[in-house]
Amino acid sequence: MNQLDQLKQFTTVVADTGNFKQLAQFAPRDATTNPSLILKAVQQPEYAPLLAETVKAHSAEPLDGIVDQVLVRFGLEILKVVPGRVSTEVDARLSFDTAASVARAHRLIALYEAAGIGHERVLIKCASTWEGIQAARILEHEGIHCNLTLLFSFAQAVACGDAHVTLISPFVGRIYDWYKKSAGKEWDEAANAGANDPGVKSVAHIYTYYKKFGIETEVMGASFRNVGQIAALAGCDLLTISPDLLAELQASEAPMPRVLEPKACEGAPVHALTFNEASFRFALNEDQMATEKLSEGIRAFAADAIKLDKLIEGLK
Repeated sequence: MNQLDQLKQFTTVVADTGNFKQLAQFAPRDATTNPSLILKAVQQPEYAPLLAETVKAHSAEPLDGIVDQVLVRFGLEILKVVPGRVSTEVDARLSFDTAASVARAHRLIALYEAAGIGHERVLIKCASTWEGIQAARILEHEGIHCNLTLLFSFAQAVACGDAHVTLISPFVGRIYDWYKKSAGKEWDEAANAGANDPGVKSVAHIYTYYKKFGIETEVMGASFRNVGQIAALAGCDLLTISPDLLAELQASEAPMPRVLEPKACEGAPVHALTFNEASFRFALNEDQMATEKLSEGIRAFAADAIKLDKLIEGLK
Protein backbone atom coordinates (compact mmCIF):
# COMPACT_ATOMS: atom_id res chain seq x y z
CA MET A 1 0.00 0.00 0.00
CA ASN A 2 1.45 3.37 -0.97
CA GLN A 3 1.82 6.20 1.54
CA LEU A 4 -1.18 8.08 0.20
CA ASP A 5 -3.47 5.10 0.70
CA GLN A 6 -2.00 4.47 4.14
CA LEU A 7 -2.64 8.09 5.10
CA LYS A 8 -6.25 7.88 3.92
CA GLN A 9 -6.91 5.17 6.53
CA PHE A 10 -6.89 7.72 9.35
CA THR A 11 -6.79 11.20 7.77
CA THR A 12 -9.08 12.81 5.20
CA VAL A 13 -6.91 13.74 2.25
CA VAL A 14 -7.71 17.02 0.52
CA ALA A 15 -6.17 18.29 -2.72
CA ASP A 16 -4.76 21.81 -2.52
CA THR A 17 -5.19 23.00 -6.10
CA GLY A 18 -7.38 24.82 -8.60
CA ASN A 19 -6.23 22.41 -11.30
CA PHE A 20 -9.25 20.11 -11.35
CA LYS A 21 -7.86 18.04 -14.24
CA GLN A 22 -5.17 16.71 -11.89
CA LEU A 23 -7.52 15.61 -9.14
CA ALA A 24 -8.94 12.26 -10.20
CA GLN A 25 -5.64 10.38 -10.04
CA PHE A 26 -5.31 11.07 -6.31
CA ALA A 27 -8.97 10.46 -5.34
CA PRO A 28 -9.09 13.12 -2.60
CA ARG A 29 -12.34 13.60 -0.67
CA ASP A 30 -12.25 17.41 -0.77
CA ALA A 31 -10.34 20.17 -2.52
CA THR A 32 -9.22 23.61 -1.43
CA THR A 33 -8.59 26.67 -3.59
CA ASN A 34 -7.32 30.18 -2.95
CA PRO A 35 -6.75 33.26 -5.12
CA SER A 36 -3.17 32.25 -5.92
CA LEU A 37 -4.14 28.71 -6.97
CA ILE A 38 -7.00 29.96 -9.16
CA LEU A 39 -4.73 32.57 -10.76
CA LYS A 40 -2.16 29.86 -11.47
CA ALA A 41 -4.80 27.60 -13.00
CA VAL A 42 -6.43 30.20 -15.26
CA GLN A 43 -3.06 31.08 -16.76
CA GLN A 44 -2.63 27.53 -18.05
CA PRO A 45 -3.65 26.99 -21.71
CA GLU A 46 -6.07 24.16 -20.94
CA TYR A 47 -8.17 26.45 -18.73
CA ALA A 48 -8.15 29.53 -20.98
CA PRO A 49 -11.40 28.58 -22.79
CA LEU A 50 -13.24 28.05 -19.49
CA LEU A 51 -12.07 31.44 -18.22
CA ALA A 52 -12.98 33.23 -21.46
CA GLU A 53 -16.39 31.54 -21.60
CA THR A 54 -17.22 32.47 -18.01
CA VAL A 55 -16.12 36.10 -18.43
CA LYS A 56 -18.09 36.44 -21.67
CA ALA A 57 -21.26 35.01 -20.13
CA HIS A 58 -21.14 37.50 -17.26
CA SER A 59 -19.47 40.50 -18.89
CA ALA A 60 -22.32 42.83 -17.92
CA GLU A 61 -21.72 42.22 -14.20
CA PRO A 62 -19.41 44.30 -11.99
CA LEU A 63 -15.82 43.04 -11.90
CA ASP A 64 -16.10 41.50 -8.43
CA GLY A 65 -19.21 39.66 -9.59
CA ILE A 66 -17.36 38.20 -12.57
CA VAL A 67 -14.50 37.12 -10.30
CA ASP A 68 -16.95 35.25 -8.08
CA GLN A 69 -18.44 33.59 -11.15
CA VAL A 70 -14.95 32.39 -12.12
CA LEU A 71 -14.22 31.11 -8.61
CA VAL A 72 -17.51 29.24 -8.49
CA ARG A 73 -17.03 27.85 -12.01
CA PHE A 74 -13.76 26.28 -10.90
CA GLY A 75 -15.47 25.06 -7.74
CA LEU A 76 -18.22 23.41 -9.78
CA GLU A 77 -15.67 21.63 -11.96
CA ILE A 78 -13.81 20.44 -8.85
CA LEU A 79 -17.04 19.12 -7.35
CA LYS A 80 -17.53 16.91 -10.41
CA VAL A 81 -14.33 15.13 -9.39
CA VAL A 82 -14.34 15.09 -5.57
CA PRO A 83 -17.18 13.49 -3.59
CA GLY A 84 -16.93 15.96 -0.70
CA ARG A 85 -16.46 19.68 -0.37
CA VAL A 86 -14.68 22.51 -2.12
CA SER A 87 -13.28 25.54 -0.28
CA THR A 88 -13.82 28.86 -2.05
CA GLU A 89 -12.18 31.97 -0.67
CA VAL A 90 -13.63 35.39 0.02
CA ASP A 91 -11.54 38.21 -1.48
CA ALA A 92 -8.52 38.78 0.79
CA ARG A 93 -9.05 42.53 0.48
CA LEU A 94 -12.09 42.04 2.74
CA SER A 95 -10.06 40.43 5.53
CA PHE A 96 -10.75 43.30 7.95
CA ASP A 97 -14.41 43.84 7.06
CA THR A 98 -16.83 41.43 8.74
CA ALA A 99 -20.01 42.67 7.03
CA ALA A 100 -18.46 42.67 3.56
CA SER A 101 -17.03 39.17 4.09
CA VAL A 102 -20.47 37.88 5.10
CA ALA A 103 -22.07 39.53 2.07
CA ARG A 104 -19.49 38.04 -0.29
CA ALA A 105 -19.96 34.61 1.28
CA HIS A 106 -23.72 34.87 0.74
CA ARG A 107 -23.14 35.65 -2.93
CA LEU A 108 -20.78 32.72 -3.41
CA ILE A 109 -23.22 30.33 -1.74
CA ALA A 110 -26.08 31.71 -3.87
CA LEU A 111 -24.07 31.08 -7.04
CA TYR A 112 -23.37 27.50 -6.01
CA GLU A 113 -27.01 26.91 -5.11
CA ALA A 114 -28.15 28.39 -8.45
CA ALA A 115 -25.94 25.75 -10.08
CA GLY A 116 -27.57 23.00 -8.04
CA ILE A 117 -24.88 22.60 -5.36
CA GLY A 118 -26.09 22.61 -1.76
CA HIS A 119 -24.23 24.72 0.78
CA GLU A 120 -23.15 21.56 2.63
CA ARG A 121 -20.64 20.88 -0.18
CA VAL A 122 -19.01 24.31 0.06
CA LEU A 123 -16.64 25.75 2.65
CA ILE A 124 -16.26 29.52 2.63
CA LYS A 125 -12.65 30.49 3.29
CA CYS A 126 -11.83 33.62 5.25
CA ALA A 127 -8.56 34.83 6.71
CA SER A 128 -8.18 34.20 10.46
CA THR A 129 -8.28 37.87 11.38
CA TRP A 130 -10.60 38.90 14.21
CA GLU A 131 -13.02 40.23 11.58
CA GLY A 132 -12.78 37.06 9.50
CA ILE A 133 -13.47 34.88 12.53
CA GLN A 134 -16.53 36.99 13.44
CA ALA A 135 -17.78 36.70 9.85
CA ALA A 136 -17.41 32.94 10.16
CA ARG A 137 -19.31 32.98 13.47
CA ILE A 138 -22.26 34.67 11.71
CA LEU A 139 -22.10 32.35 8.71
CA GLU A 140 -21.88 29.19 10.81
CA HIS A 141 -24.94 30.34 12.78
CA GLU A 142 -26.75 30.58 9.43
CA GLY A 143 -25.68 27.06 8.47
CA ILE A 144 -22.93 28.15 6.06
CA HIS A 145 -19.75 26.23 6.81
CA CYS A 146 -16.36 27.95 6.90
CA ASN A 147 -12.68 27.17 6.50
CA LEU A 148 -10.51 29.70 8.34
CA THR A 149 -7.22 30.10 6.54
CA LEU A 150 -3.92 31.93 7.10
CA LEU A 151 -3.85 30.52 10.60
CA PHE A 152 -0.47 30.69 12.33
CA SER A 153 -1.12 31.15 16.04
CA PHE A 154 -2.73 29.29 18.90
CA ALA A 155 -4.85 32.37 19.67
CA GLN A 156 -6.36 32.24 16.18
CA ALA A 157 -7.18 28.55 16.66
CA VAL A 158 -8.81 29.13 20.05
CA ALA A 159 -10.93 31.99 18.68
CA CYS A 160 -12.02 29.84 15.72
CA GLY A 161 -13.07 27.06 18.08
CA ASP A 162 -15.07 29.55 20.18
CA ALA A 163 -16.81 30.71 16.98
CA HIS A 164 -17.78 27.11 16.15
CA VAL A 165 -15.99 27.27 12.81
CA THR A 166 -16.29 24.04 10.83
CA LEU A 167 -12.62 23.79 9.89
CA ILE A 168 -9.30 25.59 10.28
CA SER A 169 -6.22 25.45 8.05
CA PRO A 170 -3.03 26.03 10.06
CA PHE A 171 -0.14 26.69 7.66
CA VAL A 172 2.63 24.24 8.50
CA GLY A 173 5.07 25.20 5.78
CA ARG A 174 4.86 28.95 6.23
CA ILE A 175 5.50 28.61 9.96
CA TYR A 176 8.52 26.42 9.14
CA ASP A 177 9.70 29.02 6.59
CA TRP A 178 9.60 31.83 9.14
CA TYR A 179 11.58 29.97 11.80
CA LYS A 180 14.13 28.75 9.28
CA LYS A 181 14.66 32.26 7.91
CA SER A 182 14.78 33.74 11.40
CA ALA A 183 17.45 31.25 12.53
CA GLY A 184 19.62 31.87 9.47
CA LYS A 185 22.94 30.07 9.66
CA GLU A 186 22.01 28.64 13.07
CA TRP A 187 19.18 26.55 11.57
CA ASP A 188 19.67 22.80 12.03
CA GLU A 189 17.41 21.01 9.53
CA ALA A 190 17.74 17.59 11.12
CA ALA A 191 17.01 18.90 14.61
CA ASN A 192 13.90 20.71 13.34
CA ALA A 193 12.42 17.89 11.32
CA GLY A 194 9.47 15.59 12.03
CA ALA A 195 7.80 16.20 15.38
CA ASN A 196 10.30 19.02 16.09
CA ASP A 197 9.33 20.99 12.98
CA PRO A 198 7.88 24.29 14.28
CA GLY A 199 4.94 24.09 11.88
CA VAL A 200 4.20 20.51 12.88
CA LYS A 201 4.43 21.41 16.57
CA SER A 202 1.92 24.24 16.10
CA VAL A 203 -0.66 21.98 14.44
CA ALA A 204 -0.13 19.16 16.96
CA HIS A 205 -0.70 21.63 19.81
CA ILE A 206 -3.95 22.87 18.27
CA TYR A 207 -5.11 19.30 17.58
CA THR A 208 -4.39 18.31 21.19
CA TYR A 209 -6.28 21.33 22.56
CA TYR A 210 -9.34 20.73 20.38
CA LYS A 211 -9.52 17.02 21.20
CA LYS A 212 -8.98 17.48 24.93
CA PHE A 213 -11.80 20.00 25.25
CA GLY A 214 -14.18 18.37 22.77
CA ILE A 215 -14.06 21.26 20.28
CA GLU A 216 -15.72 20.06 17.09
CA THR A 217 -13.78 22.34 14.72
CA GLU A 218 -11.77 20.16 12.37
CA VAL A 219 -8.01 20.67 12.02
CA MET A 220 -6.69 20.58 8.48
CA GLY A 221 -2.91 20.96 8.22
CA ALA A 222 -1.97 22.96 5.13
CA SER A 223 0.97 24.48 3.25
CA PHE A 224 3.41 21.58 3.33
CA ARG A 225 7.01 21.82 2.19
CA ASN A 226 7.87 18.11 2.28
CA VAL A 227 6.47 14.64 2.90
CA GLY A 228 8.16 14.54 6.32
CA GLN A 229 5.82 17.25 7.59
CA ILE A 230 2.83 15.28 6.33
CA ALA A 231 4.04 12.05 7.95
CA ALA A 232 4.56 13.84 11.28
CA LEU A 233 0.88 14.87 11.25
CA ALA A 234 -0.60 11.56 10.10
CA GLY A 235 -3.85 11.16 11.99
CA CYS A 236 -4.78 14.85 11.85
CA ASP A 237 -8.46 15.29 10.93
CA LEU A 238 -7.62 16.44 7.42
CA LEU A 239 -4.49 17.39 5.48
CA THR A 240 -4.65 19.50 2.34
CA ILE A 241 -1.76 18.61 0.06
CA SER A 242 -0.43 19.96 -3.24
CA PRO A 243 -0.50 17.69 -6.33
CA ASP A 244 3.32 17.40 -6.32
CA LEU A 245 3.38 16.03 -2.77
CA LEU A 246 0.32 13.84 -3.40
CA ALA A 247 2.27 12.27 -6.27
CA GLU A 248 5.28 11.77 -4.02
CA LEU A 249 3.14 10.01 -1.42
CA GLN A 250 1.54 7.88 -4.11
CA ALA A 251 4.94 6.81 -5.44
CA SER A 252 6.28 5.60 -2.08
CA GLU A 253 5.45 2.45 -0.13
CA ALA A 254 7.41 3.45 2.98
CA PRO A 255 5.49 3.01 6.25
CA MET A 256 3.10 5.83 7.20
CA PRO A 257 2.09 5.13 10.83
CA ARG A 258 -0.53 7.14 12.63
CA VAL A 259 0.97 9.85 14.88
CA LEU A 260 -1.94 11.94 16.17
CA GLU A 261 -4.60 10.12 18.19
CA PRO A 262 -7.61 11.76 19.91
CA LYS A 263 -7.37 9.52 22.97
CA ALA A 264 -3.75 10.53 23.58
CA CYS A 265 -4.92 14.12 24.06
CA GLU A 266 -7.19 13.45 27.03
CA GLY A 267 -4.55 13.94 29.73
CA ALA A 268 -2.53 16.62 27.96
CA PRO A 269 -1.34 19.48 30.22
CA VAL A 270 -3.20 22.24 28.38
CA HIS A 271 -5.69 24.70 29.85
CA ALA A 272 -8.88 26.12 28.38
CA LEU A 273 -8.63 29.66 27.05
CA THR A 274 -10.98 32.24 25.60
CA PHE A 275 -10.36 35.57 23.89
CA ASN A 276 -12.30 38.76 23.41
CA GLU A 277 -11.27 41.17 20.69
CA ALA A 278 -8.71 43.03 22.80
CA SER A 279 -7.04 39.94 24.24
CA PHE A 280 -7.02 38.25 20.82
CA ARG A 281 -5.31 41.21 19.19
CA PHE A 282 -2.76 41.40 21.99
CA ALA A 283 -1.98 37.66 21.87
CA LEU A 284 -1.57 37.81 18.09
CA ASN A 285 0.65 40.88 18.42
CA GLU A 286 2.84 39.05 20.94
CA ASP A 287 3.45 36.30 18.37
CA GLN A 288 5.86 37.88 15.91
CA MET A 289 5.81 34.95 13.51
CA ALA A 290 2.01 34.82 13.32
CA THR A 291 1.66 38.58 12.97
CA GLU A 292 4.17 38.74 10.12
CA LYS A 293 2.90 35.65 8.28
CA LEU A 294 -0.76 36.68 8.55
CA SER A 295 0.01 40.12 7.17
CA GLU A 296 2.24 38.70 4.45
CA GLY A 297 -0.36 36.11 3.47
CA ILE A 298 -3.17 38.63 3.16
CA ARG A 299 -0.95 40.91 1.04
CA ALA A 300 0.04 38.02 -1.25
CA PHE A 301 -3.53 36.81 -1.74
CA ALA A 302 -4.71 40.39 -2.32
CA ALA A 303 -1.97 40.92 -4.91
CA ASP A 304 -3.03 37.78 -6.76
CA ALA A 305 -6.67 38.88 -6.57
CA ILE A 306 -5.64 42.12 -8.28
CA LYS A 307 -3.80 40.14 -10.97
CA LEU A 308 -6.91 38.02 -11.53
CA ASP A 309 -8.99 41.21 -11.79
CA LYS A 310 -6.68 42.54 -14.48
CA LEU A 311 -6.69 39.24 -16.37
CA ILE A 312 -10.49 39.23 -16.39
CA GLU A 313 -10.71 42.90 -17.38
CA GLY A 314 -8.50 42.09 -20.36
CA LEU A 315 -11.03 39.51 -21.54
CA LYS A 316 -14.15 41.67 -21.16
